[in-house]
Order: sequence, then structure tokens, then C-alpha cells
Amino acid sequence: MKLVTAEEMGRLDRLSSSEYGIPTLLLMENAGLRVLEVIRRHFSEHLRGRRVLIFAGKGNNGGDGLVVGRHLLNAGAEVKVFLLARPEEVRGDAAVNLAIYQKMGGKLFPLLEDKDLQRVDVSLLYAELAVDAIYGTGFRGAASGLAARVIEMLSQSRVPVAAVDLPSGLEADTGRVNGPCVSATYTVTFALPKLGLYLYPGAAHVGRVVVADIGIPQALVGAQPLNRELVTEEWVRERLRPRRPWSHKGDYGHVLVVGGSPGLTGAVVMAAEGALRSGAGLVTAAVPAALHSVLEEKTLEVMTLPLPGGEVLQGSEALAAVEEFSRRCQAVALGPGLGRHPGTQSLVRQLLPRLRCPLVLDADGLNALAGHLGVLREVRVPAVLTPHPGEMARLLETSSARVQEDRIGTAERAARDWGVTVVLKGARTVVASPSGATYLIATGNPGMATGGSGDVLTGIISGFLAQGMPAEEAAAAAAHLHGAAGDAALAERGQRALTAGDLLAYLPRVLKQTEGVD
Repeated sequence: MKLVTAEEMGRLDRLSSSEYGIPTLLLMENAGLRVLEVIRRHFSEHLRGRRVLIFAGKGNNGGDGLVVGRHLLNAGAEVKVFLLARPEEVRGDAAVNLAIYQKMGGKLFPLLEDKDLQRVDVSLLYAELAVDAIYGTGFRGAASGLAARVIEMLSQSRVPVAAVDLPSGLEADTGRVNGPCVSATYTVTFALPKLGLYLYPGAAHVGRVVVADIGIPQALVGAQPLNRELVTEEWVRERLRPRRPWSHKGDYGHVLVVGGSPGLTGAVVMAAEGALRSGAGLVTAAVPAALHSVLEEKTLEVMTLPLPGGEVLQGSEALAAVEEFSRRCQAVALGPGLGRHPGTQSLVRQLLPRLRCPLVLDADGLNALAGHLGVLREVRVPAVLTPHPGEMARLLETSSARVQEDRIGTAERAARDWGVTVVLKGARTVVASPSGATYLIATGNPGMATGGSGDVLTGIISGFLAQGMPAEEAAAAAAHLHGAAGDAALAERGQRALTAGDLLAYLPRVLKQTEGVD
């Protein structure tokens, strides 16, 4: 499902009118009707006598709200419209709907002074639903004055709220909330979902998002250069190729996981098992020779490869061994539990240009690139980098806070500049490709903030790469399934007790569900 910015949505609205002759008044009517449908379902189709408050701004978002009010009146609901402007300040299509609403005898209460809020306070005590149509996609910054007070009153009340297009106080492009923001029960967003609805902190205010068709031609949408997409179960299903009945393990690729250092062998095991669980035919875990016996005890289905040297991965012999073995494989996962020994970091930088199969670089593999990003220009294979905000900050020589301020922009710039697919992990993981496509992951939960979670993701990505999936699709599909496994585990085990091992345990269930296998 494509995600749009306010500017992209505005362009679609304008082109619908200029190229297809669709009146903007008709789009507003359709928008109001779609909100009405959600309200009907909320009240189980019984609208007569329902007490509904509509909070309308003077712009088009307010016009949408006035359409809702008009149709609720027709259905027998008790409607009050609180207008955050003088009626004469309302222009264009919104003014048309305001005039109709008034001619139908609808109750209208302009909110112009503090004393006007007393009526709002009392009305909220008896209301059964409120419609938030104060601000639309053009909102930026923080609400102030009476609007801010109204938003606070709505948020503090227990009245369910249906937000029109997006909750007032939320920025459409960034999900930023800089002041008071409506906490909606439903957000009915039109034509295509806005980016900010899926980015935190705004995503915490939207309730259930309903994407409503208001009649924008699909041909027009398809012709636009929209490069951001929300990954859904259907999207992933379309990319999981069915297994042929006569196939064998050699058909599904061989993953080489390279990592491990004293105290961190579990990371290698998590990544290797993630690759196996995602369908790779063969998985080999390569670790320093002194740790090999540990891996042998921890794994059953995963093969192991002792690398020359002691407890630390370093030296020309180890480098040659990894390079040689990787030529038998279809994907390499480099970094889980690797450690930060200078010799190890040097080996990573020497190895990258020598690889001839797709690569996932994670954890200490990423840390080896801090201050040495030029190495990425020498990588000749599709590469996926999976930094969390702290690792991304080290690579960019900035702070985690700066990364978090603009997660999508940061990931997109890094993917373009480095020529790799970037998986910026965190709440709403971002997958950005060097081709310019960006994917937003809506699955996952705070319980997954636990050691080993990233190693499992690395394993799943490498498993998909080994099966021939393109890098950006492998990364996006893996991130979605990784989050879905976390959500499945959450439902039964809760947030606090969730472990990375649970992700491996629940991955088969979400894969089965995604593929529609009985």
C-alpha cells in the first residue's frame, strides 16, 4: 500500500480535477460519506437519536466534517457542529457545505472566545461520538489558542473520536506531535494513507486506520512517482515463491553466517536458525576455531565451520577461509556476535570487496565500517545493512537523537549514498533501497527490544537472499515477518517476557499464515 506526503496527496487531488474533471466538491462529499460509513458501523447502523459532536476548522477538513454532519442529520442523529472560525471565514467547498448544513437547520456553534468552551465541556459529557475535522494534511507545528484547548478537551474526554484524514495536531509527513493532539478511536484517511499515520509518535494517536476510496482514479495514482510503501501481509505473500514438490535443499540456497566471539556465540546461533526458519536449504555457521565446540553443542541442523586462529576472528588465514567457503554459498550474514577487536574489524573491511554473493551486514560488522564507509563503494554484490539507531549514528558520526528525528530521510540518504539496502531498525523499521524505493514496517512491538532480536532478523534476510529474493524485497519481507512473529509471541507471552528465541518459535506460524498454508 503506497504511503503519501501531504504534497503528493494534494497533487493527486488537483490532477483529479484538472485531468479528469472531478469536482473538488464531489471529492469532499465522498470523503464525508466514507467517514459516515465508519460512524454507522460504530453505532451498528443505528444512527437515530445518537448524540454526535463535530469539531470543524475553516478549511477543507472542516468541510469534510460538515458533510458528515449533514448526513447524520438526515439519519436522525442529534448533531452539534463546533466551528473554530466565524462562519464568514469559511471559503470554497467548505462554505458550500456550511450553507447547506445551516439551511437544513443544523446546530452551529462558532468557538471564538474562552467562554464558548463551556458549551463544549458540557456537550462532551453527553456525547456518544465526536468527529475531529479541525486540521488536515496541511497542519504543521503546534496547535495554539482555542484550537489547542479544544484538542486537549477532546483528548481528555472519554468520548470516542473519528478523525477526518488524520488526528488534529499530527503532522502528515513526519508523524511529529509538537503540542496537543487528538487521540482518535478511528482515523478515516482518504485515497492513500499519509506517511505520518504510521510514524511515531503520531502513530500512537490514530486508533484504527481506515483507508477510504473517495473516487480518485487508480490510473492517476498508478502514474505518480510514489516511492514509499507500507508492507502488508499480502505484499509479503506475493514475494514468497511456492516450493516445488520435486525440489531439494540445494534449490533453496546455502547461507554462511560469520560471527562469534567469547560470550557472544548465541548471536551466531540466532542468526543461523533465523536463516533456517526462513527456508534456506543449508546454513553454515563460521566461528573462530576456539569457539567451534560451543557451536557444535548449541546447534543441530546448522553446520559449523571452524576458522583458523584463536578466540578472535582475524588474520589472513581466516580471511581466506571465509572467502573460499562463501563461494559455495548464495548469501553471507556477517557480523552477529563478531566483537570489536581491531583485527576482526580489519578482516571485515578486507572481506567485503571479495564477496561474490549477496550480503547482510549487521552488528559489529557495521561497527567495523565506522570511519571507513568508502569500503562500501568496493562491494560488488547486493548488500543489506541493518543498523539500529545507535549503529547508524556511529556510521554517520552523529547522534541517535538526530537519526530518530528523521528516520525515513536518514535511511533514504544512506541507501542512496552508500549504494546498499538499509534496514533502519526500531519502532516502524524503515527499509530503504538504493533504487529509491522505501518500505515502512508496521509490525512489531516493544517486547522485541531484547538481545538477539536483530540477529534473528539478519538470519531471516539472509535466508531470503539465499533463495533468490532481491535485496530490498528480502529485507522488507523479513522485517515484516520478524515483527509479525514478535506480535504473535506478544499475544501469548506479553511484552516483558518476550525473548529473541520466541521470535524463532513463532516465525513458522506467521510464515504459514502469510503463505495461506492450511
